[in-house]
Amino acid sequence: MRSIERRFDNLQRKRPELSSFMNFTHACRGQKFTKRIISQWFNELVDKDDYSRSDKKKLLQHITNLSNEPEDGMKRG
Repeated sequence: MRSIERRFDNLQRKRPELSSFMNFTHACRGQKFTKRIISQWFNELVDKDDYSRSDKKKLLQHITNLSNEPEDGMKRG
């Protein structure tokens, strides 16, 4: 199971110096989560002070794009 919450919690423990937004982004990278799932967990896990509310839609799109790239960061095609 590819749980965002489990991956996020592990990263928060390993990297407490990073913001919840950064750890959430790392938890999603390369995992092929849907936009709906990312949005749901983003609202639950990311501290509201870690991002500008006016940028939320762009941030969610960026995380969705990262989630659908291969984990090594190499684009296919």
